[in-house]
Parts: sequence; C-alpha cells; structure tokens
Amino acid sequence: MHFKLFLFIFFFSILSIQGQNTYVKTEHGLKAEIDSLVIELQFYTSKNVRVLKSKKGFDFEKNSLSVIAEPKQIEFKIIDADAHTVTISSDDLIVALDLVSGVVSFQDIKGTSLLKEKSNGSHLDPKMDVNEPSFRVKQEFQLDKDEFIYGLGQFQEGKMSQRNQKLFMRQDNKETVVPIIQSNKGYGVFWDNYAPTTFYDNPEVTSFDSEVGELIDYYFMYGKNADGVVKQIRTLTGEAPMMPYWTFGYWQSKERYESQEETVGVVKKYRDLGVPIDGVIQDWQYWGDNYNWNGMTFGNPEFPDPEKLTKEIHDLNAHIIISVWASFGPETTPFKTLKDKNMLLDFTTYPERAVNYWPAKPDDPLAGVKVYDAYNPEARDIYWDYLNKGIFSKGVDGWWLDSTEPDHLDIKDKDFDTQTHLGSFRKVRNAFPLMTVGGVYKHQRETTSDKRVFILTRSAFAGQQRYAANSWSGDIVSNWKTLENQISAGLNFVSAGIPYWNTDIGGFFAWEYPEGIKNPSFQELYVRWLQYGAFTPMMRSHGTTTPREIYQLGERGDWNFDAVEKFINLRYRLLPYIYSESWQVTSNASTLMRPLFMDFSEDTKALDLNDEFMFGKSILVAPVTEAMYTEGKNDSLATFDKTGSRKLYLPASTEWFDFWTGEKFNGGQEIEKEVPIDIMPLYVKAGSILPLGPKVQYANEKLGPIEIRIYPGADAHFTYYDDERDNYNYEEGAYATIEFTWDDSKNKLTVSDRKGDFKGLPKNIEFKILKVQDKNSSGIYPSTTKTNFLYTGKSKTLRIK
Repeated sequence: MHFKLFLFIFFFSILSIQGQNTYVKTEHGLKAEIDSLVIELQFYTSKNVRVLKSKKGFDFEKNSLSVIAEPKQIEFKIIDADAHTVTISSDDLIVALDLVSGVVSFQDIKGTSLLKEKSNGSHLDPKMDVNEPSFRVKQEFQLDKDEFIYGLGQFQEGKMSQRNQKLFMRQDNKETVVPIIQSNKGYGVFWDNYAPTTFYDNPEVTSFDSEVGELIDYYFMYGKNADGVVKQIRTLTGEAPMMPYWTFGYWQSKERYESQEETVGVVKKYRDLGVPIDGVIQDWQYWGDNYNWNGMTFGNPEFPDPEKLTKEIHDLNAHIIISVWASFGPETTPFKTLKDKNMLLDFTTYPERAVNYWPAKPDDPLAGVKVYDAYNPEARDIYWDYLNKGIFSKGVDGWWLDSTEPDHLDIKDKDFDTQTHLGSFRKVRNAFPLMTVGGVYKHQRETTSDKRVFILTRSAFAGQQRYAANSWSGDIVSNWKTLENQISAGLNFVSAGIPYWNTDIGGFFAWEYPEGIKNPSFQELYVRWLQYGAFTPMMRSHGTTTPREIYQLGERGDWNFDAVEKFINLRYRLLPYIYSESWQVTSNASTLMRPLFMDFSEDTKALDLNDEFMFGKSILVAPVTEAMYTEGKNDSLATFDKTGSRKLYLPASTEWFDFWTGEKFNGGQEIEKEVPIDIMPLYVKAGSILPLGPKVQYANEKLGPIEIRIYPGADAHFTYYDDERDNYNYEEGAYATIEFTWDDSKNKLTVSDRKGDFKGLPKNIEFKILKVQDKNSSGIYPSTTKTNFLYTGKSKTLRIK
C-alpha cells in the first residue's frame, strides 16, 4: 500500500476549528497539518490504528515489510472535542489528536486512558542516509508508573517486564529484534521501522528511537487482554500456519555430524534403545570447505549419496532438516550468479577465514564469504532455485536457516551504507530475517503443498510467524544463569506475537565444562535444561564440542539417562495436547508458551515472574535453574544423599494439581516442591482437560489409546484436534475436532459428535477417562476414577464420581 503523505485528499470535506490547525477526513480516519508535521490516523480495524507523522513537503513511499493487512472499511466518528482537540472513534477505541501539540492519545470506548504520547515527544531530525534525505526518528510515550510491558523480541537479561531499561535493538546472534510491546492494560504498539533502534524506558518516558526512517510510523493495537493483543498483531502481520506433527517430537543435533553414516547412525541408536526420536539435524560443512560455503550441494565426500541419507532416515520413521545459511563462499555457483547480478552485500560475515576450525587465526586466509541481498525478490528466487535443486529435491524435510540475522563481524558504520534492493543496509537492517525466511517459505509453498514448510531459524522480525518459523535463542553458553535467562527471553519473544521458539538444550558452548558430557555437573545442567526444553514449542538438543545424545550419558539405570528418557517419553505423551493447542495458535491466534500475565493479569504477583510460565492453557511449568546434586563445577561429583527443593508461585483465582502426585493446592501462594533429579515442578490448573497419548517411538506411530485426564474444581472445555499432519489440506477443511466439556457441579463429561473429516481419520478411538481427585482416605495421591470407552464419532455423556 502506498502513502503520499505530502498530499491532501481534496475530495473529502475539509473541517476546521476557528483559529486552529485544520484536519481532513479520509477514507480510514483523518489527516492534519500541525506546524511542520503531517499527521495521519488510519483505522485498520476497529481495534487497530496506524499513526503516521511526517515532515511537510517530504516526498516518499512507505511499503511495510511486516504488515500485510489492508485497512478495512469500518464505521467511525469524528468529533471536535474542544477548542483544540479532535477525536476519532470506532466501536472499540477513541483516539484523540491535539491540533496544537500533535499529541495522540488512546482510550477504550468507555473513556479509560490506555496510552498517550508525551508532549513534544515526536522527533524527526533531518539526516542523510548515504545520499538519501532521511531522518532520525523518535517517538516518546507516557506509561503509567505501575504498568508492565512485555515483548521487544529476545534479550537475555533475565527480565520479564521490559520497564526501566535501555536496549539497543539491532539483530545479533543472541538478540532478536521484534519492536512490539504489549501492556498488562490490554494494548500493544508495533514500531514499524527496520533500522537499528534504541528502546528506552523509565518512569517518565518510554521511547523508540531509530537511526533512520522517512516518518514516525506505529500501530496501536487494542486487544483488552494479552490473547486479544496477539490476535491484533497477527491480524496485521499474518497468522501462524500449522507446523508438521512430527516437529513436536524430540530432535537430536550436534555441531556437527561429520558423515551421512554418522547422521543415520544417531537415529538407529535411538531406535535400538527404544528411546523416542522424530528428527535429526545435519549441521554445516556437508558442502565441503569454506570456499564452497553453503554451496547448496553435498560437496563433502563424506556425504556421497544424499538421496540414500534421507531415505534411510525416513525408513526409520524419522525426519531430517539441514543447515542452510544466508551467505555463500566464492567458489559456489550461487555466489557467482549473485555476484554477476550485484546481489551480494559488502560486509564481513562468518566464516571470515577459510579454515574449517574455530576460532580461526588472524593469519589464516580469508574465506571471501558474502551475504546475499535477501531484500531483492530476484535474489530470493535465485536462492530458492539452488536450494530446491541441490537439497530439497533430495528429500530433506525442512530447513535450519542459520545466521539469519545475519552474522556481521567487525562492524563498521560504512557497512550500513551498503546498498540493498530497498535502500541502505542501515535502513532495513532488522528486517533481514523476515526477508530471507519469507523467501524460503513462499517458494516452498509454490513448489508443493504435500509437505508443510518447517523452518528453524536464529533470528526473526515482526510478522515472521506467517512463515512457519521456529526461532531459537542463538549460540548461548552452557551454565545455570544462561538457562535461567532463557525463560524470560522466550516469553518476551512470544509476547511479540511470534509463537514458536526454542533453545539449544544444554547450551551451545560448553567451554565451562572441558570434560563435557562425562562431567556430572554438566549432566545435571543438561538434565534440567532438557526438562525445560520438553515444555517449549520445539524440544531440540544441540551443542558444540560436547555431544548430547542420550547414549553419551550412560545407560538405562543411570540417573542421568533415566531422567532424560523420562522427559522425552513425557513429551510424546503430551503430543495430543500440544498439537491441539497448536491448532488454537493457528485458528484463534493463541500462544503455546505463555507468560503468566496472559492468563493471570489480575494477579499482581504473577505479572513480573521470570522463572515460570504456562504451557498451553492448563500446565504451569517451573524449571529448575540451579545445581542441587553437584557443585556446578567441572570436577564435581553427583551426590543424592538429600533431595533439593524449588520454591514457586501458584497464581491466584484457581486451584492447582501437582501433575506428578495429584495433590491439590490453593492458588495465590508460594509453595516449595521437592525436585529429585527426575522431577521438574508441573501443576495443572483446576478446570482442565488434558489428553495424553500412548507411549510411542515416534510421533505418528499410533493414535491411541488416548487418556483424557480431568482436573476438577471448575468447569472445563477442551477442543481435541487432528488432521493429516504434514500437508496443507487442513486449509481446505480437511481436519476433525472433538469437544470435551466437563460440568463440575454434576460430575459430567460430554464428548461431542466429531466434526470434520480427513484422509486417514480413524473411525474409532479408545478413550481412557481419568478424573484426578484429592488424596483418598489413605492419604495416597492421586485418587482417581477411571472410565474407558470406544469413541465412534458420536456424542457421549459420562458421569464420573
């Protein structure tokens, strides 16, 4: 959509207030000239308002890279509120513009204040961006002093609320920029600028300050609650498609498997052990040396037959994704093609040196690797053409798009002068991951609908959820503080509207543990990290130098092996719950990994907790983030002569059941839970229905029987979802749902008629109904009532005492 902000729309009636600036009613709102500024308010929906502020006479076009929605035709009213204020209102919002100061403020339809710009808080300071006239762009807001805000992407400082800090937001290995905040007051703001930006907050002011831009451009999104805000984010920037079912299983990776025999062998060993696995990841250098970096061919002689590689993995009922980068070595065909078309960016990226080891030495020869211009649609076409012919056609199931921020070594200001298809690199820096990930998604969708796109990627920008992307937290270090910081990093990331996120289980760099996997201290850290990883959207073990495969830990009967196997099996039992919740992500703009403010916004004690979260809307997860059975050192031993414990908070307004014991607790209190090495605190909210699948070796092995756990104490509802699991037929209605409804006062469970159909839908499913109750007369947890029945697709009501 194009905006010529220096023009007025003359075919609308011009309204004026005596002695004040004029404004013009437009198709979607209004436009006003105030001193040197042109200010426009546009309703995209009744809950979404775009605010644009530009300099008079400045001619430009702004095509949003993130927003794909067009403004809808909605009813709105314009009222001259007083001598210098005009308001524009929809069914949900009142937006006021001060025609003297240019300050914009937002209220709900009842007149309750939500957000207000700060007086004199709009700044467009002229500057040259290379040879283009531009501005330093800044907007200041005034938040309530007791307000909490979340989002901004992934920053690993361990903070939940993003108040009272300064963040320099430029894409980096472990920092992901998504310039969206949402407030516990039920609104969000998307700062639509792609340049490096400083976010600043203190009790007096909250601001976004971008290095370059044509205008101030942001969206105010009113959702009333956190899920509503996320819905508005996705209304603007795109919905999240369904991930393949198998991606929710367990993933094993290492930097790196050095031959196709080794890669296949990992899956074989898991199958031999009877430990579930669904995916293995092939990291870099299957292409050969660094001069052939990311050549999109299997140039390494240790990978002589890629079709055989993928076939053998598929024959083991597993899947493979493969590392692909946004850069190319000088001996590769893609490099030469892109160079001839001037589609390579001129700055130093990884790997800087030609050697296949890290760290390289200063006198090692340069590799000559360059990043491609992902902002150029023709370059994205070329990228996919080589990717499709060289890798996708070999049967690979998905993509590990590494370095999508991208790596920028030895940063110099002149690097940002580099020209891209959309202007200077400075102008569009933070949108690079959106461009390159989007190119792969769009091209694969055009190539086939028989295989769902799945992309694991190291960086993201606003709107990337529409590209089937699951971001991970970068090359983090293996230690307890880093593990703790992952929790709030991931929760703030998903608060910006992108639901799929994960982390290297165990941390990437294990250099604090030279003995690695053989060291009990690292093993304890790894076990706790894996327990946490079982409750993130992708359960993926990965790291360098220190292998992470379960058989490296020891053997069955060893504390470390058994604890890891227990949680891998638990992950698989939870797949029906996870997949049904992922359908809510797609169909209702929900979020799978949920900060507590999403579900307990009235509980002030829950608003700034950075060490626990909800997984789906039923399970409270409290990861263990400190050593209890070793000293946390490289030379320590594991001792289990006493059991450690972990304090956690149970949010108010509900009761909670200990997942492991069935013991019931009142919410609104802190409790202490014993945590032997094979237990991480999990609590299920009263009024929950939790489906658990059978024990399997891979996700699609068998459907049932399905255990339906009822956690009483309140009425409950759950939508059980299934489809063909690895194509896009669900977009045409090829899926089925079953509604489970629990009437707590009548102890009655109603299972609805099945709605919908798809190829391969089983006619019958065995359901095992289990009602979890408080302790019985003997003091044993849990006391349960069990009822089994064969579901044939027809409604059934059961009374369960």
